[in-house]
Amino acid sequence: MDQIKPLTPDQLYRHCDVGQFSFETTADLEDISEIIGQVRALDAAQFGLGMRRDGYNLYVMGPSGSGKETMVRYLLEQRAASEASPFDWCYVHNFSQPHKPRVVRLTAGLGARLRKDMKQLVEELSITIPAVFEADEYAHRLGEINNEFGERQSKAFNEVGESASKRDIVLLHTANGFSFAPAKDGEVVSPEDFAKMTPEEQQKIEHDTAVLQEALDKVVHQVPRWRRERLHRVRQLNEEVVLFAVGHMIEALKEEYADFPVVKTYLDEVQQNIIERLDDFRQSKEEQAASWVLVGESDSGDFSRFRVNLLVDHGDSQGAPIIGEDHPTYQNLIGRTEYLSQMGTLVTDFMQIKPGALHLANGGYLLLDAVKLLTQPFSWEALKRALSKREVRIESFGQMYGLVSTVSLEPEPIQLDVKVVVMGNRLLYYMLAQYDPEFSELFKVSADFEDEVPRNADNHLLYARLIATLARRDELRPFDRHAVARTIEHCARRAEDAEKLSTHMESLADLVRESDFWAGQNAHSAVTGEDVERAIEAQIHRADRLRDRSQEAILRGTVQIDTTGVRVGQINGLAVFQLGQFAFGQPSRITASTRLGSGVLIDIQREIKLGGAIHSKGVLILSSYLGSRYTSERPLSLSASLVFEQTYGMVEGDSASMAELCALLSSLAAVPIRQSLAVTGSVDQFGRVQAIGAVNEKIEGFFEICSRRGLTGEQGVIIPETNLAHLMLRRDVIAATAAGNFHIYPVKAVDQALELLTGMDAGEPDAAGVFPDNSFNRLVAERLHTLAEIGRRYGKHGASVGKGADGKS
Repeated sequence: MDQIKPLTPDQLYRHCDVGQFSFETTADLEDISEIIGQVRALDAAQFGLGMRRDGYNLYVMGPSGSGKETMVRYLLEQRAASEASPFDWCYVHNFSQPHKPRVVRLTAGLGARLRKDMKQLVEELSITIPAVFEADEYAHRLGEINNEFGERQSKAFNEVGESASKRDIVLLHTANGFSFAPAKDGEVVSPEDFAKMTPEEQQKIEHDTAVLQEALDKVVHQVPRWRRERLHRVRQLNEEVVLFAVGHMIEALKEEYADFPVVKTYLDEVQQNIIERLDDFRQSKEEQAASWVLVGESDSGDFSRFRVNLLVDHGDSQGAPIIGEDHPTYQNLIGRTEYLSQMGTLVTDFMQIKPGALHLANGGYLLLDAVKLLTQPFSWEALKRALSKREVRIESFGQMYGLVSTVSLEPEPIQLDVKVVVMGNRLLYYMLAQYDPEFSELFKVSADFEDEVPRNADNHLLYARLIATLARRDELRPFDRHAVARTIEHCARRAEDAEKLSTHMESLADLVRESDFWAGQNAHSAVTGEDVERAIEAQIHRADRLRDRSQEAILRGTVQIDTTGVRVGQINGLAVFQLGQFAFGQPSRITASTRLGSGVLIDIQREIKLGGAIHSKGVLILSSYLGSRYTSERPLSLSASLVFEQTYGMVEGDSASMAELCALLSSLAAVPIRQSLAVTGSVDQFGRVQAIGAVNEKIEGFFEICSRRGLTGEQGVIIPETNLAHLMLRRDVIAATAAGNFHIYPVKAVDQALELLTGMDAGEPDAAGVFPDNSFNRLVAERLHTLAEIGRRYGKHGASVGKGADGKS
């Protein structure tokens, strides 16, 4: 097999050529107006925002800080500015069902006018109505009615009195009512004189009294009816007077809002209520306040029933609203009814209805964060219900779940026409699509943001303009060409690919701001490449405390890692640790032991439940590789164990499977492995090496240990050849490789790694499947053959000794 050569410095890092830039600093560049590399997401977002059909709401997915919200807001601002302002929404008192406030929809700007008109109407009525009732004309007409009914009542009683006088009986009006008494010459007969009368005279008086009493009873029974008639006449008079005084005011409002039938109906009810509750307007302010306190309801006399609750006002809006709800609780989303404490009780009315984000965004666009939305109780279900029914219904939790039986407000629902944009990560999107059947019906469009874009000259220039835009927006120093180049190189490092650039806008903006800070510290008028490098180093330094402690443990020997010498069944694997936004690599000792067995490969990490599923999969692949490569025609009579030494946490991923396989084969062949090399890469069942993640961090992690112990020129890292395009290593690593003090070897197959680790030829099998003499694989195959023979002999011996003297089991 051909000897594997280490990579050259040019292969370890792809520089950004400053010669491709024609500008001196980013001050020479125009601001960028396009979104870099998000063509697919942009097309999807424009379609979703423009599609005004049910269910075509938008889910924008991508990692946090990728610029999702910035892009969506930019698109919305362009679109919303050209759209018409939506309707105003109001709640007014429902005079027939006070617990069900009535909703009123008006053209933008008319809501505030209606509120003002109703307030002015009440103020005018409060002045006009008392004045009308205090006028001489009203007093004269009221006096006529009172006189008419007074005369009718007096006449009826006088007729009874005159009839009694003709019979020598008088009608007496006492404190207890009316009564009759006999009279003689106009004087009431005393009881003694009445007793002296003859029986015939007494009987006559009694008979006449009975007849008169009957006539009197008829008159008395007519008095309540006359009073009702009088009250009816007075009420008619009051209505006539009020309608004459204020009817033209209400008619003027009806004409002003003639295009809105619901307002006309409401004004008719207002007029009727004014007539029915005239006394409220005739009271003084002191009397109104007293009655309000006594009754305990705002409907008694403070005229709040005539007010207008302007829930949503678009009078000053230009275009469709764009509402971002940062705290989407149930009430913040669909609105709420507030309560006031009065005389020890909680009371409410339609004026206490408050809007939610759906009300404010109605006719426009609502932006929500998926995580915040889903972590708020009932919010997700409330949003789905509103979008499905195309209406917003304000309900309390008690009403929804029947927990409260007291009477509360039930406002009429408001028609909903809103485009909802939910922004979140991909995991939430796929989980919702899988487990919530309504999600796909309500969010038919997804805009998936790219994590990275191709690295080419065009995108280099776009990133330079993006840096210029960020610098001007935040009033920072311009970047010179070297600073732009170093920033682009760092974006490639963040993308973990020398041929890609990260689209994580937040980290880019942070680096631009921090580079400007260091330029200021260095008194530079423009940000230089050294300032950017200093900013990157400072970011790492702020986050690398645990990395330093981990390396210190290795250097002091607490955690045992060999970087010189050779060992059988022992190898340096490479692990990566992610701590927030900072990741670092670290070598980890992997050991393997082999013995006679039944083909069982024990993963100690898995046995103690410290190995993840992917890691366990990688270990099982090793067992398959051994059987197919070395013992395809005989049983695998092997028992082996693998372990990550001195690890006390979860081990996940298959990037150590090549290192584990090499350690296992070293134990079988009894051939030592160079400890000056570390290995990373996964393998398949045929021994082909596959790419892994975080290759830069892993290489640098082993390099730092070797460098601090002293580079010998023998040390290095074996990586998959398919990871070459991902290399963007630090400058000190590149310098060490250029000086020949550190080496990085790309391999395609396990055999290539074994040759580097052992110095032996791996050996390829001939047509009969036999490996060459003195090759590494020949030693492995012979060892497995020996174990198989030992196992076969043990099997025969066990069978013979397992029988009794008679030859039976």
